[in-house]
Amino acid sequence: MSDSHDFDPYFGQWKLHTRKLRDVLDPDCEEWIEFDGSNDVQPILGGLGNIEKSVNYGEEDFYGMSIRLFDPAAGVWRIWWASSKFPGQMGVPNEGVFTDGVGTFVTDEELNGRMTRVRFQWTGIAEGKPRWEQSFSYDEGATWKLNWVTTSHR
Repeated sequence: MSDSHDFDPYFGQWKLHTRKLRDVLDPDCEEWIEFDGSNDVQPILGGLGNIEKSVNYGEEDFYGMSIRLFDPAAGVWRIWWASSKFPGQMGVPNEGVFTDGVGTFVTDEELNGRMTRVRFQWTGIAEGKPRWEQSFSYDEGATWKLNWVTTSHR
């Protein structure tokens, strides 16, 4: 069962290593790229959420921000993402829970004119080895294509 402390071990500053498909919006893309970055994760709203600010260094540097809010009545997390790659836009929130140390958060969103199920999965937070994965499904979750993996270390 999720609670408002699921992300607490992730607070603070981290170094990031990312491996992602060059074009995550292209279902046929198979070319992976890698880059490093850093982030800072801080609690907000008296512990009912957190904000993550990240800088990613690659072929094109970019800034990102996640806002994660816990809904105690529903027992779920909602996660919003914004980045300097898409100025003035904030993504549709992914919603989900942690079960046995794995956080799974999904949403349905139109990407490049195509309905896409987007899944975020968090593992290793409690162990001090946070790993975030993003996968897309084009068949309502029957199959998933992994397109982004970020690992964090101090």
